[in-house]
Amino acid sequence: MSNPKRLHPAAMIFRVISIVRSLIFAIGATVIVTMGNDFFNYIVLGIVGLIAFFIITSVIEWLRFRYAVVGDELRIEQGLIVRKKRYISKNRIQSIDLTQSVIHRLFNLTKVQIETAGSDLSTDASLSAVTLEEGQALRKELKYHNGEAVESEYVDEIEQDEEEQYTKETISTKRLVIAGSTSGSIGVILGLFIVLFSEVERFIPTHVYDDAMSWFLTQTISVLIVLALIVLIFLWVLGILGTVIKYGNFEVTRYEDELYITRGLLEKKQVTIPLKRIQALGIKESIVRQPLGFATLYVEIAGGEGGQNARTFIFPLLKRSEVKPFLEKILPEYQSLSNEFIGVPNRAAPYYMVRASFLPVVVLVVTLIFAIDFWYVPFVFILIAMSLGWLRMKTAGYYIDREHLIFRSRDFSKDTIMMKHNRVQSIQLRQTLLHRKQQIATVQSSILNNFAGRHAGVRELDYEQAKRIADWYSLQKRIF
Repeated sequence: MSNPKRLHPAAMIFRVISIVRSLIFAIGATVIVTMGNDFFNYIVLGIVGLIAFFIITSVIEWLRFRYAVVGDELRIEQGLIVRKKRYISKNRIQSIDLTQSVIHRLFNLTKVQIETAGSDLSTDASLSAVTLEEGQALRKELKYHNGEAVESEYVDEIEQDEEEQYTKETISTKRLVIAGSTSGSIGVILGLFIVLFSEVERFIPTHVYDDAMSWFLTQTISVLIVLALIVLIFLWVLGILGTVIKYGNFEVTRYEDELYITRGLLEKKQVTIPLKRIQALGIKESIVRQPLGFATLYVEIAGGEGGQNARTFIFPLLKRSEVKPFLEKILPEYQSLSNEFIGVPNRAAPYYMVRASFLPVVVLVVTLIFAIDFWYVPFVFILIAMSLGWLRMKTAGYYIDREHLIFRSRDFSKDTIMMKHNRVQSIQLRQTLLHRKQQIATVQSSILNNFAGRHAGVRELDYEQAKRIADWYSLQKRIF
């Protein structure tokens, strides 16, 4: 490891693909706009020249890239024009993630993503293509070495002990199918399908398009409904396949000071989550999954990839009754779940219902001005929105014990977030004039100490309860 090494030659391919992918929409739009005019041939030549330039620069960058592990440091030298040398102390490394895309797996390669304790992107390192054996060896070297050399036999012995000692949880294919069926991804896929169709439409010959539309308009309502159902079922199946491919072979392992997650059928990812970076635990129950008794678990992580705060799923789908046993084995620091939530008072109902129905009311006013015959359409949405507001009020609440604060809220999905006392950065109480008259207040907590930090709270909580939360944060010993 101490001898400087280059990346695998496939790194040049990944570099070119990355650049072209970032420009693909601009290139595609340019080709479509200029197609058929006098500048088209020049545009094509320009694109070919640009790609050739990217290939040449990628080759030079690969030749000038070196990495090595020397003593207590990972050293990286790179730079096309300006030569950069980066030294990353092993003591600063927080996580080492291995990712294998389809191309990586074809060549038995992996990408090594190294994240440090800093929040500056320049302190992180990424090796885009090394052999899988080299990536695993590098992970062992940086993970287990701490100032002294450790024999590879000892490292293998450590990993064998970990396999025997530490707890693992996996998910079945059946549960993944349920996760895909209830994920709500069909809406996203449908939107992408519509956008894609609108782009492809311009390449369909006019006579073919006209014939298809004529046939479509002559069909009965029953035929159109069947066609719509076929399309929706197809998109729904695509959503299920996407979930199975993304989370296939999912496994989460609890080590002493980190969680280790592997997932993916086509793109295999190995993610390390240091426990000291976990700021909060979340339980998300979508409006489809909640009646079925299913939930998804995630954690909020400070200083993720590129220094950004990240939400990482630690299990795709669990029955609500399985959450606590799962946490007892995998994340016992956050097992103090409770169903004894203190909700908001009924006098808060108007606030929740007005917020939920504000947009439909605006639509109703516009409809009454410009299309009064259809006034009933936004009126129906107002009733639905007010029902949603009532549901949000009934969901909102909190629970505290000596070490934990739990908030429960809802947009469409029910979201329960648990924070440890030492992770809460601040507690804020807000009251409007009406709030003060009605003795209610909005409580908001911040768990990540920067602009993009995660905030959680409860609106229109009884003032005494809101004050109790503030006292728990600042005067904890007086509460318990």
